Amino acid sequence: MFHFRRSHFMQVFNNSPDETVYYRNKLFREDVSQSLVMIQPILYSYSFDGPPVPALLDSNSIKPDKILLLDTFFHILIYHGETIDAWKKQGFQDNPGYESFKQLLQAPVDDAQEILQTRFPMPRYIITEFGGSQARFLTSLVNPSQTHNNMYGGWGQDGTAPVLTDDVSLQVFMEHLKKLAVSSST
Repeated sequence: MFHFRRSHFMQVFNNSPDETVYYRNKLFREDVSQSLVMIQPILYSYSFDGPPVPALLDSNSIKPDKILLLDTFFHILIYHGETIDAWKKQGFQDNPGYESFKQLLQAPVDDAQEILQTRFPMPRYIITEFGGSQARFLTSLVNPSQTHNNMYGGWGQDGTAPVLTDDVSLQVFMEHLKKLAVSSST
């Protein structure tokens, strides 16, 4: 319910009426699994620690040493963390001793291509990095567990960046639902 409330289907701000109708029409016409991806996108995390793993759709998942693959049904986004982006800009992937880094960069691209080949209509394909203008597609969808309102001392302890939003986090949303559920209605 938290993600549905924040999705294109309920939040029509910054969408034209045509876009709103398009998103809602696709929601009603797709099967359950694809509709769930539209409501709560899928996030995969790639790192040197092992194979890609599903990650929580949370701002704590945005880390400097990770590559994220976000599937929202309408967008496929590859996000390079700050450290990964710096290494990529320095050209480490082209050096002979850094084959594992080159493979790490290529893995989400291969997975994204597989999704793009099977999905209709074809989603928008975006590759972005920390601080990039297209990173807004990722930061607008994650749970803002770390925001500018609740961060003390700037960045998170583990290198995660706060999401600049006034939207409530999942924890605040759930606490409010609990209060509503146990309160007596008069």
